[in-house]
Amino acid sequence: MDVILTINPKNPPIAALLAAEHLGGTVNVNVKNGNSTAVRLSEDLTFTTPVAICRYLARLDPSSGLYGNSILDATQIDHWLDFSVNRLGNPSQFKDAVDHLDHVLGPRTFLVDYAATIADFAVWGALRANPSWSSKQGSHANVARWYNFLESQPSFQKVSTLLPQKPEKTETAKTSDVGTFIDLPGAKMGEVVVRMPPEASGYLHIGHAKAAMLNQYYQQAFKGKFILRFDDTNPAKENAEFEKVILEDIKMLDVKPDEFTRTSDHFDLILTKAEELINSGQAYVDDTEPEEMKIQREAREESKNRNNSIEKNRQMWGEMLKGSADGLKCALRIKMDMKSDNGCMRDPTIYRCKVEDHVTLGSKHNAYPTYDFACPIVDSVENVTHALRTTEYHDRDDQYYFILDALKMRKPHIWEYSRLNLQHTVLSKRKLAWFVEQKLVDGWDDPRFPTVRGVMRRGMTVEGLRQFITAQGSSRAVVMMEWDKIWSFNRKVIDPVAPRFTGVIEKDAVPITVNGATVSCKDTPKHPKDNTIGTKKVWYSERVLIDQADAAVLKEGETVTFVNWGNLVVRTINKDNSGKIISMSADLNLENEDFKKTTKITWLAETDKAPFVPAVLVTFDNLITKGVLGKDEDFKSYINRNSREETVILGDPELASLKKGDIIQIQRKGYYICDQPYAPASRHTSRSSPCILFNVPDGKTTTMMGEKTKESPQESSKGKKGKKKETAKDTTKKASSGGTGSASPEEIEAVIAKITAQGNAVRELKTQKAPKDQVDAAVKELLSLKANYKSITGVDYKPGAKPPTAASGGDPGQASADVEAIVQKITAQGDKVRTLKSNKAAKDQIDAAVKELLSLKANYKSTTGMDYKPGAKPPTAASGGDPAHGSADVEAIVQKITAQGDKVRTLKSNKAAKDQIDAAVKELLSLKANYKSITGMDYKPGAKPPTAASGGDPGQGSADVEAIVQKITAQGDKVRTLKSAKAAKEEVDAAVKVLLELKAEYKSATGSDYQPPGAKKQDKKSKDKKPKGGDKQSKEKKGGSQPAAAAAAAATDEGMKKQTRLGLEAKKEENLSDWYSQVIIKSEMIEYYDVSGCYVLRPWSFSIWERITEFFDAEIKKLGIQNCYFPMFVSASALEREKDHIADFAPEVAWVTKSGDTELAEPIAIRPTSETVMYPVFAKWVQSHRDLPIKLNQWCNVVRWEFKHPQPFLRTREFLWQEGHTAWATREEAVDEVYKILELYAAVYEKLLAMPVVRGRKTEKEKFAGGDFTTTVEAFIAASGRGLQGATSHHLGQNFSKMFDISFEDPKEPSKREFAYQNSWGLSTRTIGALCLAHGDNVGLILPPRVCAVQVIIVPCGITVKSTDQDRQGISDKADQYVSLLKAANIRVKYDDRDNYSPPWKFNHWELKGVPVRMEIGPRDISKKQFVAVRRDTGEKLVFKEAETVEKLTSLLEEIQENLYRKAKKELDEHLKVSLDWNEFCTLLDAKNIIQIPFCGEIKCEEAIKKDSAKDLDVEPGAPSMGAKSLCIPMKQPQDLAEGTQCLHPSCSNKALYYCLFGRSY
Repeated sequence: MDVILTINPKNPPIAALLAAEHLGGTVNVNVKNGNSTAVRLSEDLTFTTPVAICRYLARLDPSSGLYGNSILDATQIDHWLDFSVNRLGNPSQFKDAVDHLDHVLGPRTFLVDYAATIADFAVWGALRANPSWSSKQGSHANVARWYNFLESQPSFQKVSTLLPQKPEKTETAKTSDVGTFIDLPGAKMGEVVVRMPPEASGYLHIGHAKAAMLNQYYQQAFKGKFILRFDDTNPAKENAEFEKVILEDIKMLDVKPDEFTRTSDHFDLILTKAEELINSGQAYVDDTEPEEMKIQREAREESKNRNNSIEKNRQMWGEMLKGSADGLKCALRIKMDMKSDNGCMRDPTIYRCKVEDHVTLGSKHNAYPTYDFACPIVDSVENVTHALRTTEYHDRDDQYYFILDALKMRKPHIWEYSRLNLQHTVLSKRKLAWFVEQKLVDGWDDPRFPTVRGVMRRGMTVEGLRQFITAQGSSRAVVMMEWDKIWSFNRKVIDPVAPRFTGVIEKDAVPITVNGATVSCKDTPKHPKDNTIGTKKVWYSERVLIDQADAAVLKEGETVTFVNWGNLVVRTINKDNSGKIISMSADLNLENEDFKKTTKITWLAETDKAPFVPAVLVTFDNLITKGVLGKDEDFKSYINRNSREETVILGDPELASLKKGDIIQIQRKGYYICDQPYAPASRHTSRSSPCILFNVPDGKTTTMMGEKTKESPQESSKGKKGKKKETAKDTTKKASSGGTGSASPEEIEAVIAKITAQGNAVRELKTQKAPKDQVDAAVKELLSLKANYKSITGVDYKPGAKPPTAASGGDPGQASADVEAIVQKITAQGDKVRTLKSNKAAKDQIDAAVKELLSLKANYKSTTGMDYKPGAKPPTAASGGDPAHGSADVEAIVQKITAQGDKVRTLKSNKAAKDQIDAAVKELLSLKANYKSITGMDYKPGAKPPTAASGGDPGQGSADVEAIVQKITAQGDKVRTLKSAKAAKEEVDAAVKVLLELKAEYKSATGSDYQPPGAKKQDKKSKDKKPKGGDKQSKEKKGGSQPAAAAAAAATDEGMKKQTRLGLEAKKEENLSDWYSQVIIKSEMIEYYDVSGCYVLRPWSFSIWERITEFFDAEIKKLGIQNCYFPMFVSASALEREKDHIADFAPEVAWVTKSGDTELAEPIAIRPTSETVMYPVFAKWVQSHRDLPIKLNQWCNVVRWEFKHPQPFLRTREFLWQEGHTAWATREEAVDEVYKILELYAAVYEKLLAMPVVRGRKTEKEKFAGGDFTTTVEAFIAASGRGLQGATSHHLGQNFSKMFDISFEDPKEPSKREFAYQNSWGLSTRTIGALCLAHGDNVGLILPPRVCAVQVIIVPCGITVKSTDQDRQGISDKADQYVSLLKAANIRVKYDDRDNYSPPWKFNHWELKGVPVRMEIGPRDISKKQFVAVRRDTGEKLVFKEAETVEKLTSLLEEIQENLYRKAKKELDEHLKVSLDWNEFCTLLDAKNIIQIPFCGEIKCEEAIKKDSAKDLDVEPGAPSMGAKSLCIPMKQPQDLAEGTQCLHPSCSNKALYYCLFGRSY
């Protein structure tokens, strides 16, 4: 094929030229010079961008691989194509983009897969064309390596000859951490005038700092003028002192305005303009009471004074100017539009009468303009060209321009940017003043305050603040930011220059006697990376002090590195009766300079020559405990009255030289700013003043002390590899005599076998619902066997236990017993820590318990060589003897297993007699059991015998290798999970890198490459042939009722055919998360999408949603509810109108900010829910009680963006739902509907999905934001023991109708307006996820017949090579008859007539998809006029007569539906508990139950229950640890509350109000 590519030689499309060069052999691309780049395919179709041309050329030859070799590859390539244009092509993002690229290319040669693709061409071309990029810069080694490698390839060199010479790099301003600054509309260089108008009523906070710095940015960018104007229109708030403070703050920020003005400079002009409006009839004086005026404006009613004559207005205006009693009642209002949807346009006040002295004008005026009236006038007369305002003023923009139009004055441009919103604080001057007045803070410069002075006193630098503001740019996106973002910018500024000093916490400091040390000192750099900062004196002596926390992790005989000194060996550790360390001794070991594997300790030497400097470390917490306050929430309810904490330390002698404002780092304790320097003892008091140091947050710290929560110094400082090697030796040495009696491994193995068999017998009896006495007898026998196991091994039996094998020269059981003892201690200590936390014990008690726990875990690691994990089992030692001999024995067994496996395969392929095959398989299993008894590991194909280190313990190597194999397996699973979830490329790359490192470690330990199970290559001749349908069918019928997929899984490794990976590889009971991911993908429910958190709903899942919508839609229409559709876009102003409601959704709101490349004037939200979309329209529709009720429902999608752990169906960024919204005249009608809808939701779950639910009411904490109350149906997922909110029905009361003015005339009192009562209710596609989790098994989905797309699948069977065309046609004809018959009976049926798959494959496929009934028909069935029906829920096979087809299958489908419900109801009943004891509650929770407990209903108590019931483990991989949250207050209470029953939480003293259902939840 020929393609003509036209290029502009001055700006050639590099990526397209490279693609053309690589396709030279298959596609002829003719390159011609022209004025522009283009590939013209027809008159209507022309590609003009390099990226589009690249895609087109790559698709012309798919075999070239330029667009990858899979859909995943293509998606990644599309990402890099966009990256080359939007990131590398954007100057403000270029540096960050190259940083990211350097990180990604660390382990890679190419961007995608293992060969060059158009992704490489596009990114390389973008760098080649950018003058600021050079591969010789040296700052991005990985990008330079990749760039130079590609440049050296012949095709790249050839294309390079066509390119113009690379332009030289020009000096540009630093762009790191710079946000987007949008050009001002109509701005001209040298003519831009901006202004900042602060009100002198308080100190500047960092929101004002952003305003000042943004104005200064545009002043400097356009070489314009910056005016700082004091807004002094309100004399009651003005204060001369605040004006002085603001000027000082501006100076501190290094902001330099060109001019200072006051609004009052123009009061005479503003007064004249107001009188012009009065004289022209455009303004009127109104003496309406302020409260009544507010009501009228909300009701859009005109004032009685609006139409007064001009003379009347002049007379009343005169009273205002005089400040008379009548004048004080008046306000001047401008006529705009009282019917406007914008409240700011409803005749706003522009002057008010205040008889107060002005800060500069004294008593000259009695009437003062409002800011909204004065601002546009002064902006105009001061020649402001661009008025920068935050988006919160957006509604006032129309008012601003209206005033200027009415006065015929010049109009500046209004340019909006987002307000700086910060969590856990308030920015209102009024609220900040309250803190000062209540003496909750030291003053306006308190370090906890968001004022400029406050943050600077806490250690914020001007440069750090500037970098943060600059990084935000002039974006209009409204976000609620955490403080850590600001402090992380500051850390980048202070870290390179902050001197390092040392301090030891005075309380419980541990003295160490250092043998061989003498008093001396030496000069050391204050900063390890910058000698220019200076030096400090480090003193040494025979007595030093360290922190108690550091001492707790040290052990006798351990080598420890003392920072700035060297290695010491701990000799003795002395403790008091409580276990606290009181002193230690150590020997100098300075000649040992190996610091890689040692604990690093900071210390101070005690000497008279350099006494310690007393110092106090002060750390601060947030002033407000709640991150985001709702609109009507009182901030005073969330005051943190314990937000300051002080710790006394013994300071480095060098701290005496600190001056106020110096920023330093106390090593391993954080950054600090000197608030008060050290003062020596005064001759008047004989007392010294300590150095006061305020903690400077670093953007990562979350604790009061400013220290990151992490492992002990010992664990964090030791190299992992070194630690493993060291403990491997230690473990060998620690084996000692004593222990497990005379039992041999073979005897223990026999006991384990008996326990396993007896356990299976117990499970079988329970499954068959055997009589209780039989079950009890079997359980008793099982417990007896377990007791026997413990008596001969010294440890409790646990599933998967392996017999301990003897270490050479010692007792085989001792090491295992030691480890088991440590595990038990760790478990007990962990319980103790949790108890202390739940009881809210003192912080020092908790810290001490945590330190003891960490010490035990470190002991476990030193004994086993592995990190402790919950549920850990002690490793077993390999048997003693000659290492080489043991290896040879294992090798011989491996060879025997391989030979026997080949024999089994040969017998099967030759279709030998069954008894011959069984005998061979039995021998194979015997050999594998022998292998396991020797090695302690299950045999896996390709296994190699573990090697032992010469002259050492032969089992240690085996244990180490086994540990590595386990880590490789776990890491491999992690990589696969990340890939299947389409995680970020850098995450996948990092995980793969770890996996490769583990495999390299395996090779160094074993001498061979790691091979996964089943990786051994088979000879082509030994490959299994495709199974024949007839034989397979006959075997299945003989095999009983086991599902096909389960039967396949039971086959031996050697007997298995080629793996298609069609079935599930994870078990529901072992790894629910992986099982869920696999089942929804392999059953064709969803497909992953390249936008995280969004998924493709395939027809198999969407059909379930259709069944739900059909049922629910029909039911609500019976209630008179109509369907409608409202837009998905919500204006920012609409959201702002109901802040309280949207506060819960604020972090999840997705915003549209651009149209093409153009920034929208106002960002538009995508609905997270539709209240703010629908209710303004309701307000228009409702005028009379006759307009009610409104009963609407819409089926739509919503978007909720912000979360970190998406799960298909359960938690997605976009999902489908129905949302009903109704409005009623009376509360009784509205509440009645709430419960009717709730019953419909319960019917969806119970009648359609076969899932029982608990009906209840949400607590105050969990109810819908802004609603009166919320009802819910809560489902239960037995596999995880977690509740799942199924659907909710809310009564909103009149809250929303008051906000959106949905009101009507009261029919009883026509002059009175009543507000409507409202409901909202919703059900989403989360139902599908609940269904999968509730009924699925290890074979796949199990779908209830009422919702599945296919209720009966017909699979033809019995077709063999001997079958005739007539036989095949006969089966096909019969299947078609069944299809017609069943469809006529309204049974959803499908005939699987695919001839490229065998019947067993189809069985597995449809079982995985969860079809309720499989119908099998073959020649024999047809001749007997019968068919076989297989139930998916039980696997039972039934034979029915053809004549009974409809009757039997209809009945069978109903029985399956009922059976699924019965099973789920039984699981719910078994796990729905009642508890009156806190410890029992926690135990039941951990046993995967949901629990009804006495509860007081308080929000704080509910939060405490959630926090204190959380465990130190993940509920499921990747999900956060969670405690119990309230699910609902059950409508059916389990029992009556006894008189005086207390709330269950130990720290709560309130009386219980009801039983509330708590549990972990999705």
